[in-house]
Amino acid sequence: MINKVILVGRITKDPEVKSTQSNIPVVSFTLAVNRQFSDQSGERQADFIQCVVWRKQAENLARFVKKGALLGVEGRIQTRQYEAENGTRYVTEVVCDSVQFLESKGETDTERETVKTETADNDEFYETSKQLAAEEDLPF
Repeated sequence: MINKVILVGRITKDPEVKSTQSNIPVVSFTLAVNRQFSDQSGERQADFIQCVVWRKQAENLARFVKKGALLGVEGRIQTRQYEAENGTRYVTEVVCDSVQFLESKGETDTERETVKTETADNDEFYETSKQLAAEEDLPF
């Protein structure tokens, strides 16, 4: 049997490390993963996938990752259930074996936009490439 999950998405809020009764660090988080297609109105949809990471990876995630960070996650799907006041609750989540930080520390959308703008302003070939890309008679 194979139970393998690989995801790339953005974390939806700052991770918060908790500890079990036996003092093992754990972080539960939600990863927003874009779908490859748009809906009928042209909007891009995303799936919000529950993930959990344990031990040293959990500590690193809480220490170095902030809301909106791009993460690569590798793990397995796990289902579990528990009793709550309003009945049995079922949970499906990805237990992470590996979490990769796919952006450099502190990189944000505004920093990326600044770099793009500075490159465009200083690049003498930028205007020419924009004109070429806008021409309708390109062969592809």
